[in-house]
Amino acid sequence: MASASTSDFRNGMCLDIDGQYYFIVEFLHVKPGKGPAFVRTKLKNVQNGRILDRTFNAGVKVEEVRIERRDYQFLYIDDMGYTFMNMEDFEQVVIPKESINGVDFLKEGDVIEVVVHAESDTILYADLPTHVVLTVTYTEPGLKGDTATNTLKPATVETGATVRVPLFINEGEKIKVDTRDGSYVERVK
Repeated sequence: MASASTSDFRNGMCLDIDGQYYFIVEFLHVKPGKGPAFVRTKLKNVQNGRILDRTFNAGVKVEEVRIERRDYQFLYIDDMGYTFMNMEDFEQVVIPKESINGVDFLKEGDVIEVVVHAESDTILYADLPTHVVLTVTYTEPGLKGDTATNTLKPATVETGATVRVPLFINEGEKIKVDTRDGSYVERVK
């Protein structure tokens, strides 16, 4: 583990705080008129995904965790969890559902980014790409020319997840979905 100071903070940096790993979601250096400067941060817990607000005095030392991002391909789901294959050495690993961001939009063969603790080779979490293209497997029939309103209807996609889509989307069409919040982005031709 490397020692770092608050001046080294950047979004996505991983810190070890009391034996727990946290990623910096956002941070702000504050220099008040009176008193010492400090850094206000939002930290995301790697294990449970909870957001923690924490303030550090400027210049304080923190433990930085060295991480690596690797590509893994999704193979299948079983009782153990989600099985992935490392794209470099073809080694297979099982990642629990809770550790995969956007898991509802994961389909067989997808390549995702897995964040690994560089020194212990422990998997911290996995991220789907921000946007994925999925086929609509079921939705109520759309109406021609119904593009003027902002009304949305539920649609089931090939992974089994439900996405709210505009009224003009029909079964069998491909749509782009934002994996962070499960929202419809656009129709894909």
